[in-house]
Amino acid sequence: MMNLSQAVCPNCGGVNRIASGHSPGAAKCGRCRQGLALDAPIEVDDATLAVHLERTSGLVLLDVWAPWCGPCRAMAPQFSDAARLLAGRARLLKLNADASQAARRLGVSGIPALLLFRSGRIIDRKAG
Repeated sequence: MMNLSQAVCPNCGGVNRIASGHSPGAAKCGRCRQGLALDAPIEVDDATLAVHLERTSGLVLLDVWAPWCGPCRAMAPQFSDAARLLAGRARLLKLNADASQAARRLGVSGIPALLLFRSGRIIDRKAG
């Protein structure tokens, strides 16, 4: 699996290069000095999803979910665990389908849905 070489800051939106060999959990933004949260899922809206897909090199795993969805809520702890396990190798994002037009544009018809991106393009998907 390809390591991330740059990632978007969840706080200020700045693009950061990730030095290989450094702890992903300790990575900080060069602009705002906040943590890059490479070891935790990040909640995104349509606009920030677009930025992450455009500017993150490496893999991005998107969880499309809704607060009323029982299976979505049940999957949340495992998604957080996956973020820790994949820290520095993939960026994990969460998109609330109820507040998103992007979910429809991405062809999501059922939730929970997981979409895997490389270079901003969907390379795999699982739903249900």
